[in-house]
Amino acid sequence: MSRCSLAPWLFTWLMLLCQSGCCFLDSLIVASSFRHVHHYINKSNLDQGHCERKRKLPSFDGWRLSTEKFTAALPIDLIEKNYVREVQDAIFSVVYPTPFKSRVLLVAVSKEVLEDILDLDGSVSGTEDFLQLVSGEKIVLGSLPLAHRYGGHQFGTWAGQLGDGRAHLIGVYTNRFGQKWELQLKGSGRTPYSRNGDGRAVLRSSVREFLGSEAMHHLGIPTSRAASLVVSDDDVWRDQFYNGDIKKERGAIVLRVARSWFRIGSLEILTHSGELDLLRLLLDLVIDEHFSSISMNDSSRYLAFFSSVVSETADLIALWMSVGFAHGVCNTDNFSLLSITIDYGPFGFMDSYDPDFVPNLSDDERRYKIGNQANVGMFNLNKLLQALNPLLDPQQKQLASQILEGYPDLYYKRFTELFKAKLGLLGSSDEDGYLIAFLLKLMEDVKADFTMTFRQLSEISLDHLKDFSNSQEFWALQDIAKHKLFSSWVAMYLLRLRRNTGDSESDRKRRMCSVNPRYVLRNWMADSAIRKAERNDFSEVRLLLQVLQHPFKVQTVAERAGYAQRPPAWAKEIKVSCSS
Repeated sequence: MSRCSLAPWLFTWLMLLCQSGCCFLDSLIVASSFRHVHHYINKSNLDQGHCERKRKLPSFDGWRLSTEKFTAALPIDLIEKNYVREVQDAIFSVVYPTPFKSRVLLVAVSKEVLEDILDLDGSVSGTEDFLQLVSGEKIVLGSLPLAHRYGGHQFGTWAGQLGDGRAHLIGVYTNRFGQKWELQLKGSGRTPYSRNGDGRAVLRSSVREFLGSEAMHHLGIPTSRAASLVVSDDDVWRDQFYNGDIKKERGAIVLRVARSWFRIGSLEILTHSGELDLLRLLLDLVIDEHFSSISMNDSSRYLAFFSSVVSETADLIALWMSVGFAHGVCNTDNFSLLSITIDYGPFGFMDSYDPDFVPNLSDDERRYKIGNQANVGMFNLNKLLQALNPLLDPQQKQLASQILEGYPDLYYKRFTELFKAKLGLLGSSDEDGYLIAFLLKLMEDVKADFTMTFRQLSEISLDHLKDFSNSQEFWALQDIAKHKLFSSWVAMYLLRLRRNTGDSESDRKRRMCSVNPRYVLRNWMADSAIRKAERNDFSEVRLLLQVLQHPFKVQTVAERAGYAQRPPAWAKEIKVSCSS
């Protein structure tokens, strides 16, 4: 090819590269196929067709979902009809979402999830195609919707087969970074795992799931994400407080995404059913896909997997505690194998510090109170080990038991690290654990606000703290200052801070404000947004999403809404339950 004939071709290719937002002139390599050029070119991974600066797609043209990674690798339920039944020798059942019969309204959308995870321009959310996709009316061509079979221990008791009773996995999306994200609709209709349910979710619980998952992500907690929330005028009947008062509510659907929806119960059901070949198959898929540090040729890979889950679970629950989050339903079917927060039901962020805080009205025995979450984590990990035991040899079983025994130390170490950071402590001191416990006891005694006590310790000057006087600005500290031992704690705290080598007042404040949020999704805030949403006023849902995306930053709109003020008196009367 002559230089003259090459020039137009090269110019056209360079234009395509620059138009894609991925323009580079060094180390040019000819792509093997031009079908990806306008989407995905990047010099670091040309062969994979990915581009870190890929232009957001303004429509669903060229946007693909697939469930082939599951349907090709795992056995699928042979029965195609959608009716409630016990499923055997399968991980998934093929089942399509049930569209709403009435109009569908878009309540809110996470532009961040659309653009940063799903490669879609935010404007897509205003299209009819988007509304049809996220409401279950439309399935992307080439993807087969699935419902997952799993079991679980619920409130400490084996419950048998559970599964996705109102959720549909509509596909796996591989984004411009090569990350695979599983898209799931929740509230999208009945499946073989619906038991006595109607397959629907109501607006109030869906608002909480949508906002809760996004809030947790921006607090730095591993979690599933929420892309969108829609509501219909379809009637859904619920006994919200299990008192016989059945009321009509509106059906809603959340499009939620996660790297994986497999949970401890995914493995438990296979062991309980004696499907050990399938247990090994699923476990190998999970390890190969999500635990890259573990070699598939390692005969001890299941032990290494268990060790990783133990460590990551300890880390996750310590993170929950650091922001005052109580999951509410810590059953094994709600505990992710990837140690991310999933299945937001009757969760809650503490207002007043109380180790006995239970967000779930349905938890009569207070099993899942916030102060017991670490112990429940141990229980769930023990159930995971029981599920893995058939695949372990005697020596591996012994080692696995030792790993599990080390969980409390892992948790306590991580908990201490996080709370030291919340107090701005650098280095290490033998007294740090006592200093943390002392403060928490004072907070418990006077019912001090958990979030704002730590936040206001981040914002106050040490001179002001030393000679603390009543200040409306620091209302949470004003509460705890009423304790007769508060001055003793302050003296101990100030002494410890002086040991921070090379620290300054501004550095301490900046550091503490970066880990102590000013805004969390308190129940009263969610309840206020839900009440408005039920009247088709979605403004506060969207406002809260905006605020909770920046929980560590002072925001004028949030201050005006009172989100950092003392919770209103009526907040104590709010109740949430498993009814959703």
